Amino acid sequence: MKRSAMMTTLFPFVGFSFAALVMAASAGCAADSNADATPNAEDSEELRRNKDAGQVDAATCSDGGAAAPDASPPPPPPPTTPTTPPGGHWTPKPGTSWQWQIGGSGPLDTSFDVQMYDIDLFENTAATIASLKAAGRKVVCYCDTAYEPGRSDSAILAPYKHNAVKGWPGQYWLDVREPAVLAAMKARIALAQSKGCDGIEADDVDSQSNNPGTGITPAEQQAFIKALAAESHARGMAYGLKSDIDDVAAVLDDVDFDINEECFKFNECDALLPFIKAGKAVFEAEYTAGTLSTLGPSVCPQSNALNIDTIVKHLDLGAPRYSCR
Repeated sequence: MKRSAMMTTLFPFVGFSFAALVMAASAGCAADSNADATPNAEDSEELRRNKDAGQVDAATCSDGGAAAPDASPPPPPPPTTPTTPPGGHWTPKPGTSWQWQIGGSGPLDTSFDVQMYDIDLFENTAATIASLKAAGRKVVCYCDTAYEPGRSDSAILAPYKHNAVKGWPGQYWLDVREPAVLAAMKARIALAQSKGCDGIEADDVDSQSNNPGTGITPAEQQAFIKALAAESHARGMAYGLKSDIDDVAAVLDDVDFDINEECFKFNECDALLPFIKAGKAVFEAEYTAGTLSTLGPSVCPQSNALNIDTIVKHLDLGAPRYSCR
């Protein structure tokens, strides 16, 4: 999980009240909002491998660890029935060109000639998404399943915080087995539908390789992923598995694509080939602190041979990109 620092101020969405939806729908997903937490590229491996928040210190989390639940958590929102648009949902195939911008200091750069944009759900308006789609792009909306401060539903999620997310101050793993948490996540998926997103990228679903402090089992984590995928599909959107190599076999039939970070660096790409064999895209990013094209000669021949769609990015996930194809 290497995500950029994001503003906590949400863009306005005309005609739509997200807070009202959270309290009135059982539909979701989340995005990053840590304006002071952008790591250096040299730190990427540590953050990638050590999100074991039980070891968080004062440098990574202001209170140094797990947060105590509130005594009286708000009730979960009542259920609503998703409406599936005609025609089902989009499923990206290997060879789909893409751009990933969920951070950086500048505005969204919509000038790239790609088939898919992956952008932040909260930081982009329905008008922006409509503009991308009018230009022939598919739009995947990024969101986080960990707790973040400053979101419209943060008060609903706060009672279910557990271990801190290593390297991201203010963020905590949530007990996703709680009905109120799942309801809030489904509400975020409904927000994505209302904004016109074509797909969902949900971060922090890789509990097996981390220490969320919730006691969640692999089967329970897989059930959560499947529930988010089913909700996305019911609302006419694709769902992508994010950075969760441990659960590929268990959820392959339920999800539509994969998003991975640095599988070549960590020699994990073979674990993603079931997606390729199933005709589902693997969107992969490698990071560098220097000139993006310098990684091309070492990464791109391998990536293209495996039919993986690799781009090279800076760790802040701003606009600059180098594509292997």
